[in-house]
Amino acid sequence: MNTGKHSRNFWIGNSILAVAMLTLFFMGPLSDALGIWAAVLWMVLAAVGMALVMSDKSGEPPAPD
Repeated sequence: MNTGKHSRNFWIGNSILAVAMLTLFFMGPLSDALGIWAAVLWMVLAAVGMALVMSDKSGEPPAPD
């Protein structure tokens, strides 16, 4: 298996996705404090994280086994 190094965007995207997961764990208190903006915050974090992770894709798929 030939796995190359990931770029900085990949790791930043994974970190942002981890923060998005934490917002889901604390959605109750966050929604009490922020209202609907807690859900908006989660959607923005998830979208930015996925965009950064997906921007790290290389041009060619891996070779089949």
